Amino acid sequence: MASLTVSSAARSIEKHRKSFSLLFYRAVRDLKPVWMLEDMRTMETFYQEEDASLRTYTPSEALLYAIVHDHQAYAQYLLSRYTDEALAKPGERFCCCPSSAPHLAMAVRYDRRYILGVILQAAHRIPSTPSYTDRAGCFHMEDGKTPLHLACELLRPEAVVMLLGNGASPHAKDHNGLTPLDVILEKLRDSNGVSNGERRQCLDNLLMFMPNVHFKMKGALGREPERWDKVLGEDTSQYLAGRRPAPLVLCAMQTILKQLSPETFPDSLHELPIPSSLKPPGLPVSQRDKQRMV
Repeated sequence: MASLTVSSAARSIEKHRKSFSLLFYRAVRDLKPVWMLEDMRTMETFYQEEDASLRTYTPSEALLYAIVHDHQAYAQYLLSRYTDEALAKPGERFCCCPSSAPHLAMAVRYDRRYILGVILQAAHRIPSTPSYTDRAGCFHMEDGKTPLHLACELLRPEAVVMLLGNGASPHAKDHNGLTPLDVILEKLRDSNGVSNGERRQCLDNLLMFMPNVHFKMKGALGREPERWDKVLGEDTSQYLAGRRPAPLVLCAMQTILKQLSPETFPDSLHELPIPSSLKPPGLPVSQRDKQRMV
């Protein structure tokens, strides 16, 4: 009889917990005020639980909700008030994989450009090795890809610029040994020349941040020059295959971009006294303009 009572109480607690989770999820989805969300997040709904992590949501878990529902004000609050905690690994009730940059990858996947910028700026305040921008996302959703790999796979040219400008390595490799350049080249190869705008933007953005070109598919470009000349254009194809030097304009932009500080990106990029046509395609909005947009 006692065991039945305990079991019933446990089911009641679990039902209460799920109900509260749904309420918090809906509140973030409905873009409720930050103060209200913080009251809900820190409310210890299960006082009989000894583990405090079961009674409240961590800033990291709340940030995941903010990203999914594009609650920009809440994301900004969490990252400014709880920088370390907000970028920490979420609890196992959200994900049990050893991912170390799930928020960055999720912002790329959901194309949350403003929140992506805020996360990148917050990450500069947390010294880490390896760089936070080069850490893998969730192994269940992103298969362990870095955020830059994911941005290329999903054809997000603005995210590519933001990640590279904030220190992401264009030479990072996934578990198959592919670099982000390999990912976008595969996209271009498989497109048959149809709707290549975003693919080409991603490629051009990568090359502007890659003074030294190293990638797995380089041999394929050399074996099928005619095919790749058609896909990429002769100048780009021959350059990537190592048969021609980089165009002078590309060399100049690579030199300029190396001088920009990640901590002030993309403001420093916007302020460059050069024609906008020479800047990376899909140039993100400056941080000052972003602040006015929220």
